[in-house]
Amino acid sequence: MDHTALLCLLGFAAWQIVLVCAIAAARALAILKGEKKSNEFTSGHPHGSDVYWRLNRAHINTAENLAVFAVAVFVASAVGVPGEDIATVAKVWLAARIAQSLIHISSNSEMAVNLRFASLGVQIACFFAVAWKIWQTA
Repeated sequence: MDHTALLCLLGFAAWQIVLVCAIAAARALAILKGEKKSNEFTSGHPHGSDVYWRLNRAHINTAENLAVFAVAVFVASAVGVPGEDIATVAKVWLAARIAQSLIHISSNSEMAVNLRFASLGVQIACFFAVAWKIWQTA
């Protein structure tokens, strides 16, 4: 049995943790340098540098999409979609998520926004590909 999709799910969650750790490191550094107090990172409001805020948004985007990826993988597994039928889709989906995050963090240029949107489009297409496999199997 191919467990690639489940491993990609773990990779997706790990990517979210990497982003959380990057945010925590940036905050800790700002606190240690005396630039901020620990209670000055107001939720939902831009604070810190532009790169820091994009990192924060990339983390939130990843958190929002983790549940969708998890549901798709778990439902596929529950209805008996063979792992090899969704392995490539899961890998592409995870790669597109990581690419979207990295692009988001690196730039807010028009090209970067377009590439982020394209990465999101790939993820949406992957969702529908898995949903189609579920529909065919169920």
